[in-house]
Amino acid sequence: MSLQEFLTSMRPAVESELQSVIQSSLTGEYPELRSMLTYHMGWEGEGAGTDAQGKRIRPLLVLLSAQAAGGRWQRALPAAAAVELLHNFSLVHDDIQDQSPLRRNRQTVWVKWGIAQAINAGDVLFTLSFLSMQRLLESLPAEEVLLSSHLLQQTCLRLTEGQYLDIAYEKKSDLPMAAYWPMIGGKTSALLSCCTELGAIAAGADERRRAAFREYGDSLGLAFQVLDDWLGIWGDVGQTGKSVESDLSSGKKTLPVLYAIGRGGRFARRWAQGPILPDEVPDLARLLEEEGAYSYTLETAQRLTDKAHLALQQAACENAAGEALVELTHMLLRRKN
Repeated sequence: MSLQEFLTSMRPAVESELQSVIQSSLTGEYPELRSMLTYHMGWEGEGAGTDAQGKRIRPLLVLLSAQAAGGRWQRALPAAAAVELLHNFSLVHDDIQDQSPLRRNRQTVWVKWGIAQAINAGDVLFTLSFLSMQRLLESLPAEEVLLSSHLLQQTCLRLTEGQYLDIAYEKKSDLPMAAYWPMIGGKTSALLSCCTELGAIAAGADERRRAAFREYGDSLGLAFQVLDDWLGIWGDVGQTGKSVESDLSSGKKTLPVLYAIGRGGRFARRWAQGPILPDEVPDLARLLEEEGAYSYTLETAQRLTDKAHLALQQAACENAAGEALVELTHMLLRRKN
């Protein structure tokens, strides 16, 4: 089977599992609360549909990893739903913290229902994530369910720490390069690493293979974020749909920015003077390229990509799902436009 064939089978199953968790856990007593969740998940309201739901990459990583490790992906569906619910909890709260009015071209929950109720909606998604994990007891031994739940709890902590650092760094102008990795390790790679290891646990993999899957997800997440940083400055807006002005003019502490600050050149001196104006962005992007940040960021992304591929080889995924994971990795880490 190809990656597309796996996705054709898995994606509807993920949506069904997510809807089942929400419907079975919430009473009909509070219809507005349920509407907040179904709206955010992309199932109801204006603009609902697959675009509003997102790609569901995280649950698909759980299922592909389970199949690649020699298990049946259907047994891992509750864990796949759990990571997607946790991810969406973080999105609802991130939108509040960032004051983002839109997500996937739709109004965010806090804009539609207010900050206080959006916090409640995020809290419900967080709780439902762990209720979903309990559904694993229907298909996995209790010991593996306990291990999976503990892993998800640790991941929650890392996610929150990463978000804390991201917000704390907004007030710092002279961060060292070393500060970057704990931030993206928490915000981006922690959950991807959790996904791939959860899949391996659901397949009954031993500790050695679980560690290989964990390393794969971690390297994949780091590489994805580094490449996203590159796209945030040099990407083709028409292809990515992301404004290249945002990363520089919003003062984000991305890898190319921190690299150039560490060089102490013209870019670092301008950065220290205060916020970047939108009309300065093209010239500063060229200056970053001249000072080596362009090539350094791509080289770092490639190194992490190679590390992810090596971890997959060590996980010994010699089946169709393993090949689909390689294909998915290639798709996620070749976004140079």
